[in-house]
Amino acid sequence: MLTDRHPILLANARLIDPSRDIDAPGDVLIADGVIRDARRGIAASGVPEGTKVIDCGGKIVAPGLIDMRAFVGEPGASHRETFASASQAAAAGGITTIICQPDTSPVIDNSATVDFVLRRARDTAIVNIHPMAALTKGMAGTEMTEFGLLKAAGAVAFTDGNTSVMNAQVMRRALTYARDFDVLIVHHTEDPHLVGEGVMNEGEFATRLGLMGVPAAAEAMMLERDIRLVTLTGGRYHAASVTCRESLEVLKRARDAGLAVSASASINHLTLNENDIGPYRTFLKLVPPLRTEADRTALVEALASGLIDVAMSDHNPQDVETKRLPFAEAAAGAIGLETMLSAALRLVHSGDLNFKTLIRAMSTRPAALLGLPGGTLRPGAVADVIVIDPDMPWILDPAELKSQCKNTPFDDARFSGRVTHTIVSGRTVYQLA
Repeated sequence: MLTDRHPILLANARLIDPSRDIDAPGDVLIADGVIRDARRGIAASGVPEGTKVIDCGGKIVAPGLIDMRAFVGEPGASHRETFASASQAAAAGGITTIICQPDTSPVIDNSATVDFVLRRARDTAIVNIHPMAALTKGMAGTEMTEFGLLKAAGAVAFTDGNTSVMNAQVMRRALTYARDFDVLIVHHTEDPHLVGEGVMNEGEFATRLGLMGVPAAAEAMMLERDIRLVTLTGGRYHAASVTCRESLEVLKRARDAGLAVSASASINHLTLNENDIGPYRTFLKLVPPLRTEADRTALVEALASGLIDVAMSDHNPQDVETKRLPFAEAAAGAIGLETMLSAALRLVHSGDLNFKTLIRAMSTRPAALLGLPGGTLRPGAVADVIVIDPDMPWILDPAELKSQCKNTPFDDARFSGRVTHTIVSGRTVYQLA
């Protein structure tokens, strides 16, 4: 759904705005693509003629979500996902900005490809889409890309996707240039030599299933190396997806030392564990793999405390041919744009997180890390806004998902809470029927 940009009043709402430390009743007035006001009593004081009034009935109004890690198939893999389909799924999940990954075909490692992504997204997507550019040319890990040119073209950060840069000298240079160009390095922390042929978390459960395991040390050791390089260079660094307690210990030491280090965790690792794989469920084969329940609860506690900055979808669509295979042979990845918020609300309903912390991790903090507009209900800010019914019960039917691929780890899951309206730059792009 895409409507004209007319004035909108979201009335009788519960406003949650971490950027101003607000969780209180109020209204939001939107006009000309920006937030004109956000406070209590706007409806009573009068609004511009022709304003569409939406009575939220106490539902939550919050800044639109910014998903910091999602794979979109264009260019080169549009059979998996397009900007159009990804944006439809994002809008249905309350995501107003997608940060797409560079591991496409061709790789997003030059300004022409960045320009293609931005133009294609502008023409076909209904939400904001910004690309991360490759950290190294061809994501081969040997030669840095042109940070300055790529940033000028519109890249918001630099990453080699699900590939780790093994050459420490290359990584050191990248962090040095990141400091000089004031850009963010987002790194996948997993030593491929330790991963080997592993396909799930190493431990008793993997042994019982007869599957090769991936030790948590493969992640923690790479993160430890990177932190030491950050200490040498002073560059801005973001761990793309932390999954285990060992990594949290490394991250805390870096924070205590005052380093410019941040981290994300995926909604899958925050709400699921290795036991959910059950009888070889390939939709739960992920990179990094799902860890133990103790690791999961540690991640949630780290998110609640602010040690983990961002919760993201790690959206990675895979078609039937690559998923309907024996577990060890199946492709890794799960879709998550449409379910990221609803799955995260489980943590709110269980009392592990409050709404303000959740919105900070999914909107305000990603905006700050990437230097993007949004993440706030502050007057004058771009009107990327969502309305959430936190208690609406629903059951996920994969056939109804808007993503082109249906490899969701939440098949037939029961959720409480979903988005009812998504507004991007003052236009309503999604409204729950």
